[in-house]
Amino acid sequence: MSNLDKDFLELSIEVKALLFGDFTLKSGKKSNYFFNITAFLESGYISELARLYSEKIQETSLDYEVIFGPAYKGIPLASAVATQLSKTLSRNIPISFDRKEKKYHGEGGSLVGAVENKKVMILDDVLTAGTAIRNAVNLVGQSGGEVSSVIVALDRQEIFEGQRAKEILENELNIPIYSISNLDKLILFLEKSEELRGTAEKLKSSL
Repeated sequence: MSNLDKDFLELSIEVKALLFGDFTLKSGKKSNYFFNITAFLESGYISELARLYSEKIQETSLDYEVIFGPAYKGIPLASAVATQLSKTLSRNIPISFDRKEKKYHGEGGSLVGAVENKKVMILDDVLTAGTAIRNAVNLVGQSGGEVSSVIVALDRQEIFEGQRAKEILENELNIPIYSISNLDKLILFLEKSEELRGTAEKLKSSL
């Protein structure tokens, strides 16, 4: 397990972004853990989360010209990550995000920020079934942009018809998808904690 995984998982548990119990996901599926990225915003740790995203982006040498954050949670996330990268790389990183309602006056359109003829990196919080990522890819494509990569904080590594969601999406969209951490790493992390070892067993039993 990398230091990046460890730092992310430790912080996620500290700010209660990672919760353990009985939850119903947006997809309707039952789960014994839940990841809520809003906890980073509410606790004032958005800059720390942005640093972790930034490190992962630099580690994977992603090729992009614009960062896209899906509304609503993706907007502050994209802003914070772009700010962090701009400082680290000493160059300006533009961002874009979608409007919930298309604008017909002024600059108009469905997006704020130009993506036309540009390579776009999509930031999202969690990968479950991939619905939000598909929607973001379509929005960027409709505005003339080319999605070059996707990065999420946590990959739940959900299985659909014998295949992980990440693999399905990468094959379907022909776009690489990266995550700061994933379910396998989370289980390894929990197993190393005497206090949380029981939680790790519950997660493993649900696979």
